[in-house]
This record gives sequence, C-alpha cells and structure tokens, in this order.
Amino acid sequence: MMIDWNEYHKQIGATLGELMKLSPDTVRGYQTLSAANAKTGKLDEKTRQLISLAVAVTTRCDGCIVVHSEAALKTGATKEEIAEALGVAVAMNAGAALIYSTRVLDALNAKSAQARTA
Repeated sequence: MMIDWNEYHKQIGATLGELMKLSPDTVRGYQTLSAANAKTGKLDEKTRQLISLAVAVTTRCDGCIVVHSEAALKTGATKEEIAEALGVAVAMNAGAALIYSTRVLDALNAKSAQARTA
C-alpha cells in the first residue's frame, strides 16, 4: 500500500477540526455547498460518489479520494464500477491535455505574429 489511507483519513478529520475552529465560515460554506448538491435528487448517491472519485483523480485530491472511496463502497459501488469511472477520468485528463495543447499552439502563433510586427 502506498499510503495508509485509514490513518490519513483520521488525520484529515483532526486537521479539518482545527480548520473549523480557525475559519468556521469557510468550512460551513463548503458543507452548505456539499449538502446542496446532495439534495438535487436527479442522481443517486452511488452515481454522485463515482463522479466524485473521477473528479478527485483529475484534481489530484488525496483527501477527496479517501473520503469518496469509503462513501462509494457504502453505496454499494463495486471495484469494477469504480474502475470504469476512473477510466473516464483518465480519458478526460488525456483529452484535456490534447485540447489544451491547441491553446499552446494558438498562443505560439499569436506571439510569433506579434514578434513579426514589432
């Protein structure tokens, strides 16, 4: 195992408790946002957790990974379903890199044109 995820989960809880004392409005704001998302009723909880795991991977959030891994398992998500959601995350990251590569080419073209006219 790369990380002791159970210990890490405990550490996050303790440190978030400290952050709650130092900046309660920030933590309450996050909690409100998170609770509002859960009230939509259009997606079931398992689907929300699968999406959360895919986003956690694309944003490289270890805390999100540990919290949403546990939540996904509690909703009955299988390793196969989670792997499929992670496959979407991998494809999106590769796709995003491909599309953003065109932005680099666009910027290069703009800077090259600017240099020619200067």
